[in-house]
Amino acid sequence: MATNERRRVMLLTGASRGIGHATVKRFSAAGWRVITCSRHAFPENCPWEMGPEDHLQVDLADPADTVRGVEEVARRLDAEGGLLHALVNNAGISPKGPGGERLGTLGTSFGDWQRVFQVNFFAPILLARGLCDELTRARGSIVNVTSIAGSRVHPFAGAAYATSKSALAGLTREMAADFGPLGVRVNAISPGEIDTSILSPGTDKLVAQIPQRRLGTPDEVAKAIYFLCTEASSYVNGAELHINGGQHV
Repeated sequence: MATNERRRVMLLTGASRGIGHATVKRFSAAGWRVITCSRHAFPENCPWEMGPEDHLQVDLADPADTVRGVEEVARRLDAEGGLLHALVNNAGISPKGPGGERLGTLGTSFGDWQRVFQVNFFAPILLARGLCDELTRARGSIVNVTSIAGSRVHPFAGAAYATSKSALAGLTREMAADFGPLGVRVNAISPGEIDTSILSPGTDKLVAQIPQRRLGTPDEVAKAIYFLCTEASSYVNGAELHINGGQHV
């Protein structure tokens, strides 16, 4: 059976809420099989129509467990002809201080630096490299989720989170050059202030700095991810798409 006759398959990290949740719904509605992974077990009250067979419990903060997860995903893809049409690296962590305050370079422990970079930066490398064959067979796409915090000092996002997202943007360019000859496109989306349940107190005050004078929605971000994983963006490679209502200008 030809590749384009098969059901398309996506692997998504960080799917439990916000942007990840909206992404699951967008791709599922288009008929994709969505395999999710997180450090938590599949929730019984999960609001989208997915079975636990499409969820993988893996701790992306643990390199060894991430490698184990990659091997498990590859096994699950055997039934799909060993094809992975999209890898979306959405999972990200941003530790806060005891009172929920922003952690700068002086206040972030070395352990937190390591954990943030492992989840936000190194895990995407391990996943992409470990599933390179499956992505190549499908001529698939990789989307890395960066952040507007990666380009400036943000009032809420901490230093470790911001620098890891900046590094992920650089990694996206490197991956685009390396994976491109294999037929795999690698791009990034850079969300700004998105209206989710994990907004930091005071985010509403940033609206005045956004030309469109509103927060973005998770669905708007999910649509951009979908665009980068479909033929509509077939000649887009190594790009970072800003989804922030013009905040970056």
